[in-house]
Amino acid sequence: MKDYSEKRDFHRMQVNSEIEISDSKGNHFKGVCRDLSATGMQLYVEQPVDVGEELLTVLHSSSDQFPPLETVCEVIRCEPEGDGFLLGTNISEVTR
Repeated sequence: MKDYSEKRDFHRMQVNSEIEISDSKGNHFKGVCRDLSATGMQLYVEQPVDVGEELLTVLHSSSDQFPPLETVCEVIRCEPEGDGFLLGTNISEVTR
C-alpha cells in the first residue's frame, strides 16, 4: 500500500527559487516558489492573496539554455507562515 506522500498523481519538486507574480489588479510582486508539480505550485509571499485570485507567474531558469516557466494559476489556499503567507495554487495554463 502507498503511504500518503505517494498518493499524489504528480510528485512535487523542491525549487526554492524567486518567482515574479502579477495579480488580476495589475499588482506586481516577488515571492519564492517552494515547490512545483505538473498541476500546481506552493508560493511564499509577503502579502496575503485572496483565494480564487488568478495570478500570472514567471519562474526564471538557473540556466540560459532553458526559457522561463510562465503560468496562469489560481490561488486555492493562503495561510500565514512566519512573516509572510504560503499560497497553494493550481496551474491552469502554462503560457511558456
